[in-house]
Amino acid sequence: MNALDLVSIPPGEIELRDARSRGKRLVALEPFSLGSIPVMASQWASVKGGAKGQDVPGKRDGSAPKHPVTWFDAIRWCNKASEAAGLTPAYSVHHRDIVWYPEADGYRLPTEAEWEWACRAGTTTPRYGELADIAWTAADEVEGPQEVAGKAPNGFGLFDMLGNVWEWCWDYADTARYGDYRSLRGGGWADPAWSCRASVRRGSAPDAVLEDVGFRVARGAVGTTGEQQAQGWSAVEDWQRAQIRGPLPLGWTPNRELRRPGAP
Repeated sequence: MNALDLVSIPPGEIELRDARSRGKRLVALEPFSLGSIPVMASQWASVKGGAKGQDVPGKRDGSAPKHPVTWFDAIRWCNKASEAAGLTPAYSVHHRDIVWYPEADGYRLPTEAEWEWACRAGTTTPRYGELADIAWTAADEVEGPQEVAGKAPNGFGLFDMLGNVWEWCWDYADTARYGDYRSLRGGGWADPAWSCRASVRRGSAPDAVLEDVGFRVARGAVGTTGEQQAQGWSAVEDWQRAQIRGPLPLGWTPNRELRRPGAP
């Protein structure tokens, strides 16, 4: 497979905000590694059996982010890439039941806390630079994703953290309101400026095929064997949020499929 260029991300603390609950929490992060670019179409195709619908891109298309990609297919691809590199896969996959093993050293999706910490790269403003210099957005009037690393990187050396394609993260979007939806970050090539900010969240179904969605990989053993929590994510908290009772607001769909961590 084409080599995945990963950047070492230092440890630190980041405050995450939840617009729905108006809450905020401080997350301490262990060091990890993150892809300097989103996974390109050529890298996707080079992993044998990476996912259904695998394409064989031309030169230009091969240098653009792979899209569209479902969350499930991104998970499967990470495992295939790990196996190809002689690493321990980060996930067990049984139909729609996906378990992350934070102690594994294989390729995986970043948590939202990891993603935002890496995107900000020490900055506290909505973006790590002038939008026109760092991101492909609606202002560029392009018709699809552009070749990666075509604009300036952030302070950690990461390209396209904002704009070009939205990127899947590991976390659920909100188990109380949005069922099994997973989180997306970063904004895409057709999005206005307000969508392309470090703190903006979007969610979608893990099997949704969305034209403006791709992903980038993380690596790093960041948890302890048997513990279902790491880098700002907690299976217990996911389950607790889904336990909402009583009359539900219109459109809310709590994730009733989640099992309590530790339960048989």
